[in-house]
Amino acid sequence: MPKPGRPRFNHVAMSVPADLLDAEGRSAIVDFYSEVFGWQELPTETVDREKMVLMAYTYDQFVFLIAEDEPMWAPRLDHFGMGVATEAELDAFLAKAREYQGRDPRVDIIEKKTEEHPGLRLTSFYVGFLLPLMVEVQFFDFAAAG
Repeated sequence: MPKPGRPRFNHVAMSVPADLLDAEGRSAIVDFYSEVFGWQELPTETVDREKMVLMAYTYDQFVFLIAEDEPMWAPRLDHFGMGVATEAELDAFLAKAREYQGRDPRVDIIEKKTEEHPGLRLTSFYVGFLLPLMVEVQFFDFAAAG
């Protein structure tokens, strides 16, 4: 739960074509995001060709997908971010995304990079699959920065 005075983001919502939320589309979405990130479908929230909710580790952290006649479209680098505690955790997600990409060329990966900022070394990569927004996985390393 959020601490008083410290609100936090808890979900992202995207509109998608209804066809993406049919049984085949939902299965592809769940397969990728569960295998790579460990997210789970909340089947009590699923309505065929209308909506789907992917729980991202806790019930109050999720990705909400809703069918629309004019669904969201985003340029390749539009994304939402997910922070990890270690670079090894980031590397594990990247390895899973690459492995999945080997089976499904629809997986779009922007390779890992590290940026140096005053007091911070930021390492990240992006991955997208079927949804209009990519996921950027970030590791904030304050200790390594000079």
